Amino acid sequence: MERVTKTVCEKPLVLFTRSSCCMCHSIKLLFIQSGANPTVYELDNIPQGREVEQELLRLGCTPTGLVVFIGGELVGGANETLSLHVRRELQPMLERAGAL
Repeated sequence: MERVTKTVCEKPLVLFTRSSCCMCHSIKLLFIQSGANPTVYELDNIPQGREVEQELLRLGCTPTGLVVFIGGELVGGANETLSLHVRRELQPMLERAGAL
């Protein structure tokens, strides 16, 4: 768990994704188009992907698709991220975290 916790605290915007997930790609584009530069870890393409996935599970995440952390805080997956965007709460979160 230490590896994930350290990683998400060091970067303002961290995405754990899967390379074949279309929602992961869409959310990544949403962040990029908003001016953010997310740190992206594709769990199916990194050497310790399974270990990281297990750490995410222990943190209460369901890393079957997308897991988003902003400012070291767990946001959730695609649904939670899109809900924040629709409610116009995502941009202020990114600004507070220093992700923009």
